Amino acid sequence: SVKMNKNNDNIFSRLIMCMNLILMLTFLCSNSLLFYFLFEASLIPTLMLILGWGYQPERLQAGMYMMIYTVAASLPLLFCILWASHKILCSEMLVSSTLRLHPIFSGNMWQWSLLSVLVFAAFLVKLPMFSVHLWLPKAHVEAPVAGSMVLAAILLKLGGYGILRFFQYFNFIPLYSSIILFSVAMWGGMITSVICFRQVDLKSLIAYSSIGHMSLMLAGAFSNSSWGWSGALVLMLSHGFCSSALFALANYTYEKTQTRSLLLNKGMLMFLPSLTMWWFLFCIINMAAPPSINLLGEIMIFPAVIFSSTYCLIPLALMSFLSALYSMYLFTAIHHGGSPKFIKPF
Repeated sequence: SVKMNKNNDNIFSRLIMCMNLILMLTFLCSNSLLFYFLFEASLIPTLMLILGWGYQPERLQAGMYMMIYTVAASLPLLFCILWASHKILCSEMLVSSTLRLHPIFSGNMWQWSLLSVLVFAAFLVKLPMFSVHLWLPKAHVEAPVAGSMVLAAILLKLGGYGILRFFQYFNFIPLYSSIILFSVAMWGGMITSVICFRQVDLKSLIAYSSIGHMSLMLAGAFSNSSWGWSGALVLMLSHGFCSSALFALANYTYEKTQTRSLLLNKGMLMFLPSLTMWWFLFCIINMAAPPSINLLGEIMIFPAVIFSSTYCLIPLALMSFLSALYSMYLFTAIHHGGSPKFIKPF
């Protein structure tokens, strides 16, 4: 993408450095107000990357979707942080997690449920959870390759990190709120796995697969078990490497063929055998085949989710099966078959 805008490569590099600095500070800070400020500040360089180095005019719509979804969902989080700081007289996460918030709501379970949902709404959109995910495929499709890689590897993990970090504010989440989020995560992950088969854009398919994996991570986080939490952390880490690598490979394929369509990208095995090897490697990692780290994360999440609710066995099995299916579909659609006439040997 920098090649297409050679005059602005210095600005591009500075934006990437600025984004990485903001993300590092976000993971390092222990103050909830500062965390919120940095959490929202990461949107600014991301939006500038999409608008300045996007490929198509639809990047304006993608930027608008991203800002509206994330800002609208994060405003309740700001109000909750300010309210909690006023009640506890401190905004440090460690102090807040020690004092807890639930004694303030003794006898008001519906208020406690509302507060828990409002606090986690910003992180559920950032992950994103199914039903608030529409901004992610648009942002990934329109973003340059560096923007897509940082977005997939780190920015989405802010949502999971925020959920695990702000869980300390609560001794528990009300059962019916937890069941609703749990169910939406599981069945939403299965539905997004089905949606992957309807995609003809390479980056869009990878973006929807990210939503499916993050749904599984969310189920592990809300399973209220140490295995679920550990599996969620492992899955976030492994998905960051795998997803960013898939976006890099998608961009390399796009630079060679000038199209991201699965209907036109065929027969890459004949022209780019070395690229085919990397595609195969990361596709099998994406489907959690051994010996990938994804497999370890799923092995830890599966029993935690099943012990929480045996009804989740069906969507879990379908998610695992469909994940392997669309990963193989992604590989075979690009690298097998007869190549179109417009593709020349490189």
